[in-house]
Amino acid sequence: MSIRYVSVDRNTPLLLPPDLREWVQQDDLVHFLVDALPLVDLSGAAVNQRGTGSEQYPPGMMLGLLVYCYANGIFSSRRIERATYQNVSVRYLCADTHPDHDTIAKFRRENGPLLRQAFVGLLQLAARSGLLQLGTLVLDGTKLEANASKRKTLTKAQLEAELQRLDVCVTELMARAEQADAQAAEPEALPAQLADVQRRRARLLAAQAQLEEQQRLRHEQREQERQTCPPGSKPKAVPLHPGGQATVNPTDPDSTLTPAANRPYIQGYNAQVVISGQPRGLIVAADVVRDTNDLRQLAPMVGQAVANTGQNPQAVLVDTGYDNLRQILDVETATGGQVLCPPAASAKERAGAGGGGWRAFRKAQRQAMRARLQTPAAQQLYALRGITVEPALGIIKSVLGFRRFMLRGLEKVKLEWVLVALAFNCRRMAVAGA
Repeated sequence: MSIRYVSVDRNTPLLLPPDLREWVQQDDLVHFLVDALPLVDLSGAAVNQRGTGSEQYPPGMMLGLLVYCYANGIFSSRRIERATYQNVSVRYLCADTHPDHDTIAKFRRENGPLLRQAFVGLLQLAARSGLLQLGTLVLDGTKLEANASKRKTLTKAQLEAELQRLDVCVTELMARAEQADAQAAEPEALPAQLADVQRRRARLLAAQAQLEEQQRLRHEQREQERQTCPPGSKPKAVPLHPGGQATVNPTDPDSTLTPAANRPYIQGYNAQVVISGQPRGLIVAADVVRDTNDLRQLAPMVGQAVANTGQNPQAVLVDTGYDNLRQILDVETATGGQVLCPPAASAKERAGAGGGGWRAFRKAQRQAMRARLQTPAAQQLYALRGITVEPALGIIKSVLGFRRFMLRGLEKVKLEWVLVALAFNCRRMAVAGA
C-alpha cells in the first residue's frame, strides 16, 4: 500500500489573483476592525492637509494596523512593518500595502487625539450595541516598565557630582584643543570626544531642570490640597526644591523608581484602568501617572470614566490602595453612587485612640465602610473585582505581553496606554459580537 501525501507545489503560480479574505480565518479580529473602525469618528487624525508630497496612508487603515498589532502582542514599529509582509491578516488589513517603521512610529507618536477619540467612539458603539453595561465600575492600577534602564537613574547628589565631573572634562578637552591649535598639530579624535561629553552634559542638565520642575509642581499641588483640607486632615507639606536623594532618569525623566509586585523597584509608571463591572467587561477609562501609589487616583479616574461614557456609576469597587477618604466622599457626592473600599486601620484606630474634628469623622466613616462591606450584598458585589479588572490586567500583561512602554515621556506613554486599552476592548467586542 503506497503512502499518500498532500501535493506541495511552490513553483506553479496562482492562476487567478488571490482574495486575501479567503486566507483569513472567519473569527479573526481583523474582520471586526474592518467593519467597526469606519463607524468611529476619525476626524482627529493628524494628516497633511496641503495635499503636497507623497500620498498618505488613510488614518483608518493606520489606526487599524496599530490596534490589530497591539492586540496580538506586536508593539515595535519595526515588527509591525515586518508583519505587513509576513502576517496574512495584516496584509489584508493594509490591502497589501506596507507602511515603513518610520511612518508607523510617526503616526503613533502624533495621533494622541485620534487614539482617545477612537477609544471613546468605540465605547459609544459598544453601548449602542448592548455590549457595554454600566452601573458598577471597578478600578485598579499596575506598574509597567518605562523605556529606560534603572541603572541610569541618578540621585540629585549623583547628578550634580556627574555634572561637575563633566565640566572639568570639558575644560580639559578645550585646553587640549587649544594646545593642539597652538602647535599646529592634529587633535585626532578630540572634537568627537568633546561633542560626546557636551551631549551628555546637555542631557543631564535637561534632566536636572525637569527634576526641579516636577518638584515645583508637586509642591504647588500639595499646597492647594492643604488649603482646602479641614483642620486635622492636612497632608504633609512638600518642599519646593528636591532633596539630595530625589531621583531622575536622564533617558526618560518622567519615569520614576516605583515598587512592583514581583521585584523591589522598577523604572516605570503607574498605569490605571477603570473597567465596567460585568464579566468580560470593557475598559472605560485608562491613564498613566507618575505617582508610585494609588492614593490620589480614585476621583480623577472615575471622573474620566463618567466623561467617556456619559453615565454615573451606582457603585465603584477599589482595593485598599485607594483608601483616600476625601476622594471617596467627593466621588460619592459627584456621582450619587457608593464606593466600596476596605480601609486600612491606622495604628491609632487599632489602639482605640480618640480625637475630635476630622479624626473622629474619619474614624466613624471608616467604621461605616467596614460595616458596609460585611453585608452579603456588598460582599457579592465586591467579588466582581476578581473577575473583571484583575483578569483584564492579567490579559494585558500575560496574553498581549505588554509589560514595557515603547515610548518615552509621560504624554506619549499616556497615549500608548490608551492604544493598549483600545486593542483590549476590540478583542473583547470581537469575541462578544461573534
